[in-house]
Formats: sequence, structure tokens, C-alpha cells
Amino acid sequence: MECSIRRILYVEDDPDIRMVGTMALETVGGFTVIACASGTEALDAAPTAEADLILLDVMMPGMDGHATLKALRGLPATASTPAIFMTARVQPAEVAQHKAMGALDVIAKPFDPMQLADQIRRICATPPAPASPPR
Repeated sequence: MECSIRRILYVEDDPDIRMVGTMALETVGGFTVIACASGTEALDAAPTAEADLILLDVMMPGMDGHATLKALRGLPATASTPAIFMTARVQPAEVAQHKAMGALDVIAKPFDPMQLADQIRRICATPPAPASPPR
């Protein structure tokens, strides 16, 4: 996949993590970030966000990351937008499950704010590997 990401729809329920992630992506990465505090906010923002990538927390109250991605896939504006999950749970079976949901990859939390943009660029520049079924 060619990495031509300019706009990121970033969904993170923790306000401190959302602020650090947004600052890192905008200041260090040079991206435009549409930050959302919940899956519901992401669904409201998605139709006009013109996002090139969805960066999505997995563990959120109410609508979790998987449910949010599934709902975003039902919207024309984000039906095929690449997605990356962010989570502290990065065991191989969990990562395989996230990829099976359609994510390009998973970024482990806590993340390094100075490296976040480069991680995203590397993921987007790497051809996707076939997803392994969870064990």
C-alpha cells in the first residue's frame, strides 16, 4: 500500500492519551488529525473527515474499537479507509484477531510520541500479510 496519508481519524477515549497522540501526529508527523473521544463521535465525524487512515483504540467504553471499525466500514466515506488499532494487549493471538478484523497492524500502548508518525508510515508502506486465524 502506498503511504499517502495526510488526514487521520483518531479515536481514543482517554483524554490525556488523545492529546499526546494528536500533538505527536500533528507536530512531529505533520498530519491533520480529526480526534474523537468515542466510537459514536467517530461515526459522526467520519462522513466529512476525508480521512486517509483510521487510528483506533481497541478498549473503549460503550462501543469498543472492533464495533467502531465495523460501523465505520458501513459508511461510504470510510468503507475502505485503512485502519490501525492501538492497544496495550499485543499478544500474537490478539494481534491476529485485530488484523482479521481488517486492521493493517497494531501499535502497542504505551506508544512513543516521537516515533508514532514513523510507525504509521512504516505500517502503511508495508504490504499487508495474510491474517492468521486466532488460536
